[in-house]
Amino acid sequence: MAGGGAGVAKRLATLLSGLLECGAFCGIIFGWASLVFVLKKLEYFADLCQITLTNGSALPDCSRQDEQFSLVFTIGSFMNNFMTFPMGFIFDRFGTTVARLVAISLYTGGTLLVAFSTPALAVLLFPAMSMLSVGGMLLILTNMQVGNLFGKYRSIIITLYNGAFDSSSAIFLIIKVLHERGLSLHSMFLFMAACSAWHLLRTLFLMPRTRIPYPLPPAYDYGLRCPGRSQSYRTYEEKRPVEEGGPEETPLEPSTAKGVAAPGMPFGACVRSKLFAWHVAWLSAMQLRHYLFIGTLNPLLEHLARRDPDLVSTYTNAFAFTQLCGVLCAPWNGLILDRHKRGRTSRPDGALGALADLQASVLSLVVTVAQCLLFSVCAAVPVLPVQFATFVLQVLSRSFLYGGNAAFLAIAFPAQHFGKLYGLAMALSALVALLQYPCIALVQGPLGGDPLYVNLGMIAVVLVAFVSPVVVARECRRRAQELEAAGTPLAAPPGAETPAETPH
Repeated sequence: MAGGGAGVAKRLATLLSGLLECGAFCGIIFGWASLVFVLKKLEYFADLCQITLTNGSALPDCSRQDEQFSLVFTIGSFMNNFMTFPMGFIFDRFGTTVARLVAISLYTGGTLLVAFSTPALAVLLFPAMSMLSVGGMLLILTNMQVGNLFGKYRSIIITLYNGAFDSSSAIFLIIKVLHERGLSLHSMFLFMAACSAWHLLRTLFLMPRTRIPYPLPPAYDYGLRCPGRSQSYRTYEEKRPVEEGGPEETPLEPSTAKGVAAPGMPFGACVRSKLFAWHVAWLSAMQLRHYLFIGTLNPLLEHLARRDPDLVSTYTNAFAFTQLCGVLCAPWNGLILDRHKRGRTSRPDGALGALADLQASVLSLVVTVAQCLLFSVCAAVPVLPVQFATFVLQVLSRSFLYGGNAAFLAIAFPAQHFGKLYGLAMALSALVALLQYPCIALVQGPLGGDPLYVNLGMIAVVLVAFVSPVVVARECRRRAQELEAAGTPLAAPPGAETPAETPH
């Protein structure tokens, strides 16, 4: 970077503070199983428990309480995905500062609602988890652009941020452990609300007002600056010739290179394509499996541990600890997707390069489904120690799922449609994820708390996801035949390059 812009220290501060923000705040709702353990101890929704007589003994039946907790998670996780599209519009339309102020307001409101909730006001958990979910998602959305500050390391940073988002679910484990050491839920969530001051300072000093362009212009700077500082981005923009497009207009995705023909595939055609339809099915099937597992983990462990609180606590902690590994697992999928770009042979240009990217995505899609299938099989085994393997496979599968989703949409479709297609795919998958609640009601009702048959059904659902890589492989074969018939490589669509990934 040219002198006079943001220095290395400032960019590193932005990078590390963003990693901390994603890893400590953005995806905490996915550690729901740990928080449920605390809420049950505090007797939230305890009025829904009933005493039943079994073999002459009076035993508590808390299946309705479990359903209520599962409903809180169902609504919160639904909002996390469904609101991706409108929150992305706010970010694109109004820029980073406005988007982050909205996110901070939602996050602060959510933490305060939990802090002041009581067993008598347990209904506050519904808006609180939704606000935490949407606020965290918008925070990571604004952080994805930080990779633009680091050029060739851009994709690595974006992947790390997505992994940190997954790992943030361990925060509720910390809350669980601290609560067992005597800290109150009220004080811990008040502390989280106070952290909003840090988010605000980071917004003002370490984030841009609009967006970080890619590639960076000379002497690019961002954040509030003291008078007399060196050339800022706005000064650079004002000095540019009128005919040149300003970097402020540069989207997060790479723009079309000069001389490359603009793609002719409109947005409607992308949505109606088999590639997109089966990719949404791929995403929806596996996301439903993950959400159902997280939402029912506490009652599942209680069922397998025969309601031994110590065993349930041990396995809940083990699950939360494995979530910390998400930041380590996330980059592995990127290595699979980029494997054809390594080595001494140069990457082909044009349509051949786009085809090579699409062909590389087939293995990524297959590996992700295979991981989820193994995870589903382990989850269906009604043996408590097997769940340790389930936890490992779950975090590995989940870390592959969301990064692979964004990467595939970037590879398979034109770059100018990436944001809309990503938001639409997440919104449609969120609608499918609502099926987790009737599944939970089925387990708690007719199945008497035994999730075996639902887990077996989920294995069948995950198998549907194998259709997507088959469809992609056939599309690769069709495009290869077209290239062979044409005799010369066609121009590559801008979608051949991977834009910044947005979060789950």
